[in-house]
Amino acid sequence: MVATRRKPPARQSNARFLTALGLLAAVGVIAIVYVMNQPKAPPIATTVADPASLGPAKGYLLGKPDAPVQIIEFADFECPACGNFAVVTEPDVRKRIVETGEASYHYYDFPLPMHKNTWFASEAAACANDQGRFWEMHDRLFQGQDQWNTQATGNPSSIFEGYAKDLGLDVDKWRACYTSQAHVRDIQANKAEGERRKVSQTPTFVIGDKEIPGVIPYDQFKALVDSAAVPAKRVATK
Repeated sequence: MVATRRKPPARQSNARFLTALGLLAAVGVIAIVYVMNQPKAPPIATTVADPASLGPAKGYLLGKPDAPVQIIEFADFECPACGNFAVVTEPDVRKRIVETGEASYHYYDFPLPMHKNTWFASEAAACANDQGRFWEMHDRLFQGQDQWNTQATGNPSSIFEGYAKDLGLDVDKWRACYTSQAHVRDIQANKAEGERRKVSQTPTFVIGDKEIPGVIPYDQFKALVDSAAVPAKRVATK
């Protein structure tokens, strides 16, 4: 005779089901509370009704302002291609072209709408610029892009503040500037200058009279600078 396993009483099965359901509900409540308590980035004004009211774009200059060739970059701090250029190619451009006096380098913010944290990154860099450390913050932002981009966090402020501390900035002054969005109109003006030039992607470079969208390898970059330097020298000798 084969023994048969007795089924548990219905009440016991119902109790287990209700216990499991209760645990799932508790986990759900905890998850909701956690999400609601996560810090949110403060709102930031990304557009204005009349760009003409912003005044001229200033950007950030590296090198001699009277260098024979002017290099302009329109970039987005959260743009992966911009990050790749900044980390891989730009160090050579600075060392072998800008530091030798062949060209100056001008950076303009061009925040793209799909990158929700890039405006805050631009503000972080602008506030570092108030203390003479724009380029150091520029480098730190691109190097740590995967730490603060939209996929990584909804509020990158504490990460940026950590960068400010690492760079030896007066953090209290930096924080006051950042939280008040002191440079949002400057960022808007930089973006407006890109729009005036019909920039449609980042990075976009202007070298001499040529506008080149997309990442440029160093050899091509140097060739464009050399080409732009020829007419500049002709003008200088007249």
